[in-house]
Amino acid sequence: MAEKELFDDEHLTSEDQEVNQDELSHEEHITSDSKSDTSELSQEEKLQREVSELKDKYLRLYSEFENYRRRTSKERLDLIKTASQDLMIEIIPVIDDFERAFKASENEDNPIKVRDGNHLVFHKFVKILENKGLRPMVDLIGKNFDPDTQEAITQIPSPTEGMKGKVIDVVERGYTLGDKVIRYAKVVIGA
Repeated sequence: MAEKELFDDEHLTSEDQEVNQDELSHEEHITSDSKSDTSELSQEEKLQREVSELKDKYLRLYSEFENYRRRTSKERLDLIKTASQDLMIEIIPVIDDFERAFKASENEDNPIKVRDGNHLVFHKFVKILENKGLRPMVDLIGKNFDPDTQEAITQIPSPTEGMKGKVIDVVERGYTLGDKVIRYAKVVIGA
């Protein structure tokens, strides 16, 4: 059959050959157009699938994040509500000691024993607070004024030239919790 086609092609006129060429190129063009259409459709379908997958992932991540945010917010509120629970549990025995001291002091005639009992309860209370990280600011008198940890209530003339700008008296003791100042020391400084 291939010989017959060769034979037929040889006997065709140049005009017939041009028509055959045009038909072939038209068929090739139609075939390539249909291939590009299907490839465009499949490419478009792929893109649509990818977009829908990405939307789905986005929605899942967004809902997971919202759940995480709600959960951590709730945990934080719970923590704030119960943050001082440990401290309160440790302070309750001190309250009991104060109540016992008050009862004992009603019948006690010796003020020294009452004062000693109060000192014991006070030191127990201070020890509990120190174990929780509360530290009083001590030994401030004679040191330079530090505005990061102290609040100057007033200035008075310094008793000596060397006390200018230094702490002369502590009106109210300051406290730190860890490294953070939770109450500034109220001091009098020399001018």
